[in-house]
Amino acid sequence: MSANGLDVFDKTLQTTNIWLDEIMAEHGPDRQVAWHILGSVLRTTRDKLPPDLSAHLGGQLPLLVRGAYYDQYQPARQPSQLRTRDEFLQAVKDDLQFTRPIDAEDAVKSVYRVLDRHIDRGQAEKVRAALNEDIRTLWASGETVGNA
Repeated sequence: MSANGLDVFDKTLQTTNIWLDEIMAEHGPDRQVAWHILGSVLRTTRDKLPPDLSAHLGGQLPLLVRGAYYDQYQPARQPSQLRTRDEFLQAVKDDLQFTRPIDAEDAVKSVYRVLDRHIDRGQAEKVRAALNEDIRTLWASGETVGNA
């Protein structure tokens, strides 16, 4: 029997905790900070994508993470006008301003590694390819994509 009454809730909680554990392994043992890192990077990435591609990425996320991903979503404003790596990193940094100091580049790279390990390889490559070349350099080439 499910601990929460519904298997879907148990599964999303378990998967979300795995993702947060992977982020915490790189940024320290604060689960709340890891949650903020995950949400900030996902939302900033989402806003750089065309709406249809951002929806496909959202479909790859655990249900609980999907809620953070779609927070403050305005598809009519996509893709955002962030053109450079520095602008992208500044947007992540601004979103993380109420947490302890976190290097935005490290945050982005750690979330992209989580995505590489847990979402469909083809979807990861489509998202990566849709990012400006300058921003794409933050996402490894996909060599470690393990889920298929």
